[in-house]
Amino acid sequence: MKGFEPVYSDRSRALILGTWPSPKSFETGFYYGHKQNRFWPLMASLTGMDRPESIEEKKRLILDSGLALWDTIESCTIEGASDASIRDVEARDIGWLLKKAPIEAVFCNGAKAYEVFTKQHGDIGLPIYKMPSTSPANAAWSFEKLLKAWEPLKGYIELT
Repeated sequence: MKGFEPVYSDRSRALILGTWPSPKSFETGFYYGHKQNRFWPLMASLTGMDRPESIEEKKRLILDSGLALWDTIESCTIEGASDASIRDVEARDIGWLLKKAPIEAVFCNGAKAYEVFTKQHGDIGLPIYKMPSTSPANAAWSFEKLLKAWEPLKGYIELT
C-alpha cells in the first residue's frame, strides 16, 4: 500500500510530518481521516481558519497557511493504526522536498514520526520539533494542552 503525496507549495515554511496513514485515513483518502484525531481542529485553531471538512478544504488550510504536510514512512508493516506496532520501516526520502520548498522547520506529529525522520535524515540544519501526537490514542493530552504545545508552529504560519 502506498501513502499519500505531500501537500506543499513554494510558500511552505514549516513541514508537518506524521508516520503512516491510519486505516480511517486510507478510507477517507487523506491525512488524519479519523474523526477523533485532533489534527484538523488543532490546525484550524492555530491558523484562525474554519475547521476543514473536505479534502480540498484541508489542502487549502495547509497551503494558505504556508505549511506542508507529509509522512515519514514510505512503507511498513503496521497493526491497525498503532504507531507502536510499526515495523519493517522504509523511510521516505524527504530531502528533495526540503530543497524544493522554503522549509524553515520540521514538526513531527508524535515520537515515532520524530524517530523515523531523525534516523533517516539526522541533523538537517533546521529546527526539528518532536510534538505530542494529535492521535486519539494520546488521551493523556487534552486539546488545550496540545494547542499550547503546538504553539511554536504559529511562528511559521503565514496566511494568504
